[in-house]
Amino acid sequence: MTAMRIDHVSYAAGPEGLRATAGRLGEQLDVTPLDGGVHPRFGTRNVILPLAEGRYVEVVECLDHPASDKAPFGQAVRAASARGGGWMAWVVAVDDLAPVEQRLGREAAPGNRHTPEGVELRWRQIGVLDVIRHPNLPFFVKWESPAEQHPSRLAQCGTRLVGLTLGGDVPVVREWLGIAEAPEGAFESDVEFGFVEDEDARLHDVTFETSNGTVTL
Repeated sequence: MTAMRIDHVSYAAGPEGLRATAGRLGEQLDVTPLDGGVHPRFGTRNVILPLAEGRYVEVVECLDHPASDKAPFGQAVRAASARGGGWMAWVVAVDDLAPVEQRLGREAAPGNRHTPEGVELRWRQIGVLDVIRHPNLPFFVKWESPAEQHPSRLAQCGTRLVGLTLGGDVPVVREWLGIAEAPEGAFESDVEFGFVEDEDARLHDVTFETSNGTVTL
């Protein structure tokens, strides 16, 4: 099985805007929000909340740019913000995209982001279109930038991601991840997955362990 892990979770900005949304989440999670920069291919920009264990929260909003209407990620952000904002996606990093591309029957697309520090982050991603239709499923990324440039490295933080609650059927999510035949706990055994079996198949909430205790958003 391809090595994979939860890389980050994406939260679409609400009516209050990107910085206010990120500030609210930062207060709840005891994390200082940091400007992430612009995704020129997607017509979006983000704010990063670094977490422990090489993960982060991405708060994202659309720019007034044609790319946000054309790119799948921009479309997903726009749709989530139009619903009032909130959790949009969870994202799984893999060390080899080939098995995922074979399973999904298409090639990954390039992604990049220009940070305020003058760094151009690069990665490849696949599955965003599916997330628009089935927001309980993650999309996949493979980072091409050096590990020291990963967004989680922007600042040290003790807040940990410890749980996800998803709508929909467990077998569907496991098949999407490529672990249908894997034993229980083979993927992210330290993260508690909860499932709500209803028609609202999306990422319902995310649980964090903070310096002030457990917080579920």
